[in-house]
Amino acid sequence: MALEVEDLRFHHPGQTRPFIAVERLNLAAGERVLIHGPSGCGKSTLLSLITGIRPLPRGRIRVAGEPFSELSQRRRDAFRADHIGVIFQAFNLLPYLSALDNVRLTPSFSKRRRQREGGTDTTDKADKAGKESAALALLGRLGLDSSVARLPAHQLSFGQQQRVAAARALYGEPELIVADEPTSALDTAHRDALMSLLAEQCERSGSALLMVSHDPGVARYFHRGLSFDELNRAARHVA
Repeated sequence: MALEVEDLRFHHPGQTRPFIAVERLNLAAGERVLIHGPSGCGKSTLLSLITGIRPLPRGRIRVAGEPFSELSQRRRDAFRADHIGVIFQAFNLLPYLSALDNVRLTPSFSKRRRQREGGTDTTDKADKAGKESAALALLGRLGLDSSVARLPAHQLSFGQQQRVAAARALYGEPELIVADEPTSALDTAHRDALMSLLAEQCERSGSALLMVSHDPGVARYFHRGLSFDELNRAARHVA
């Protein structure tokens, strides 16, 4: 399994009932699952708990067969860099780095993902060229040519930044890709280009994709869809 979630609970401070209560959520390798629901219902909070960005008060999470939720914060951060690609709703790009360099940050933190793209631990020109070529290819598939790829992130449009964030998450074929509303700023053509690339990359690499969205137009790219309200129904019954 790429992802296994059991007995997850999360309370906001002062709440008597959990805001999120998920009994079970599993994704097989290569499976694409969409969680849909209105803005503000808790979808982004759930993803932050699954990726270890927000501390998990209760529950068990396994990623790629490893007990992710039981790791220390330091080991969890390192594991996430190696095995999870995250497309943040706020992008989290470094504004004065180019789009290309934002994507190439991934191999700087993960030897595993660097090697999957054909990189090594050396700093020679051939290795740098290989990493650049892989990153440019991903950006090109998303409609960002080499001239745009070399612009600093703060000069890019909102939609362009969204596509850079997606390319960064895909780089190095992580076992699990977690995407928080990655198409919200895109027109239909660019939305479909991004979703096609996500689906194709997952098919090729065996990566699982867990995505949250309120856009019904993306449903056809997934093997199954889940209503957040149904997934979180235990929150209405447990204390």
